[in-house]
Order: sequence, then C-alpha cells, then structure tokens
Amino acid sequence: MSGSLDLPVGGDSRSASVTDTLRGILDAAARGVFPPADGGTTIVGQPSARDAGVLAFTAHSVVFTDEDPDWVRHTLAGTDGDRLAATMNARFLTALMDRTGRGSDTIDVVLTGAALPGEPALALAEIDDPGHPRVVSARRRRDDVRVWAADGGVLVLGRGVAGRWEVAVEVDEGARHRGLGRRLAAAARHLAGGAPVWAQVSAGNARSLRAFQAAGYRPVASEVLLYDTHRKMPVWPSE
Repeated sequence: MSGSLDLPVGGDSRSASVTDTLRGILDAAARGVFPPADGGTTIVGQPSARDAGVLAFTAHSVVFTDEDPDWVRHTLAGTDGDRLAATMNARFLTALMDRTGRGSDTIDVVLTGAALPGEPALALAEIDDPGHPRVVSARRRRDDVRVWAADGGVLVLGRGVAGRWEVAVEVDEGARHRGLGRRLAAAARHLAGGAPVWAQVSAGNARSLRAFQAAGYRPVASEVLLYDTHRKMPVWPSE
C-alpha cells in the first residue's frame, strides 16, 4: 500500500488529525475529529483489494487507492474547476476509473451514528439464511453480514470500507411514510456492539437522508466507491 501524502492548495497540510490509514481517518471522523479544512488531499493505500475510492470532507479530501500517488497528484492538478471540489470532479473520477479499470454507481453522502446502549425499541427478527436475497446482495460489498426483518422493512448490518460497520435499510412500499426507516436506522446503532455505524445515502435520496438524520446520524463527507467491474455491486432502495 502507498503511504499518506497531503496535497494542499498551498503550503504543508499535514496535521495530527490525518493518519496514514483510511481506518484511522474514519475512526477519527466518527469521533468528530476531521482532516484540516486546508484544501488538501490525502492519499492513502486501499484498506483491501475490494475497497478503493474517494472521500471528501469539508475542504479536505482522501483518495484511497494503490495507484501511484504522483499520478493522482498530477491528475488532480490538471482538473478544471474548483480546487476544493477536484476529487469529486467527474473528469478526475473518470480518469481514476479508467486508470484502475473500476466502475462506480454514484456519489453518496456518508453519515455516522454513535453506538446506543441496550436493545432496539423496534421488534426485529434476524434472518439466518445465507441464500436470502438481502444476504446475498450485502455480502458482495460487506463482510460479517447480518440481516433483520421488521414488519414492513429490512435492516442490513455488515463490515464495509476499512472494516467500518455499515447499515442499509429497505422499507416496503406499503409501509412508507410511517417512520419505519428512521426506526430501522436507529436500531442499527444498538446492534453494532458498541461501535459507530456508517450509512451511505445517494445525495438525491432526500427521504433517506431525512430518516437517517432523524435517527441521530450526522453527515460527515461525500464518498465515491470504485467497484471491480467484474463483480458490479448491486444497489437496492432505502427509505
């Protein structure tokens, strides 16, 4: 894996809040400690062969890839437009996908919620079936996947990018507009064994964003994940 490099607009952007691993950066962000808002870009190695992509915090981005950091630096410098948004610029992302042979679905808003004690207030029944379609779907992008069913919805929890706990919820059409998505999202905060929980929500999915924020999650970054084009990641709706 490549080491950490900071690429500021001007001057040295290295800070104690920027670590040499993506996991360290994510753990700090979950505690409310973010990279410096200095216009810089930190490059770190991929935490696994599966996970590559870009995280954009406030005025500081993190590119996690095993590609040559000098190539990343050069490509970002040649990207037109706002320097603070260069890592999320379509031209840079396309160049990165072409370079890595990977694809992407969308730019997500990433939210995190601290652990909650005790059992969830919502009645849940764990689905212990490796052939269940939700289990099959989730295992393509996460490890240690567990799935629970509620009346009108499904909650999926698993270890995703850099081993973080990631939640996804799905609400049946007939059960929407009743707060079930919010309650499922809140339940995940009780189920991750004391660890923070992360959620990735498409920027245009206002309904889902409202549900997660109502469940106590706070937005911390935008994110693009690059998947292996030979095993495209499925996408399924959430409230």
